[in-house]
Amino acid sequence: MPNTEERLAQIESQLQYLLDRQAILDCISSNARGCDRHDVEMLAGSYCEDGIDEHGAKFVNAGPNYPEWANATHAASALQTMHNITTHNCDINGDEAHAESYSVGLFFNADGKTARVLAGRYLDRLVKEDGQWRIALRRCTLEVGLVGDAMIMNTDYLRDMGFLKGLRDHSDVSYQRPLTLDETPDNHRWSNPATEGQD
Repeated sequence: MPNTEERLAQIESQLQYLLDRQAILDCISSNARGCDRHDVEMLAGSYCEDGIDEHGAKFVNAGPNYPEWANATHAASALQTMHNITTHNCDINGDEAHAESYSVGLFFNADGKTARVLAGRYLDRLVKEDGQWRIALRRCTLEVGLVGDAMIMNTDYLRDMGFLKGLRDHSDVSYQRPLTLDETPDNHRWSNPATEGQD
């Protein structure tokens, strides 16, 4: 049976693993959130200074340059995006880790009538620098792609409900601290042009 010192060392090792694993997932999740909010600082902060992002052989960007490319690409092709991280596996070896994260991207296309679902995986090598986990290399796979009718987004029924919608800057309600029911910017809700301005 291990003595007290050995048991404490084992507990400390297990705790460090859990802290590192959560920090790695936080890094990957903040990258996804940064894409949807067009948050340049958040996106760039998820990569090492010399990090690399490969979104297909045609698009290989230095990590700090990735936000500019991603924001321009998303703005040109979609009115709204949602990057979802699902199944996540991670191997940690000291200050280096390799992670595989399944991703499902939802894109409300620029035509305002159709939507895409793109599913794949993020394959990341991460390093811990100054106590922070960041992506040193990201390679993306694409496994499934679908295009569908998104006209429901234009129906009177949905527009009249006044749901909040995502904004691509810090005026998005997710940045509000504390979160309140105070009204958000005018363009923060889906609205029905036919009834806009009516009581």
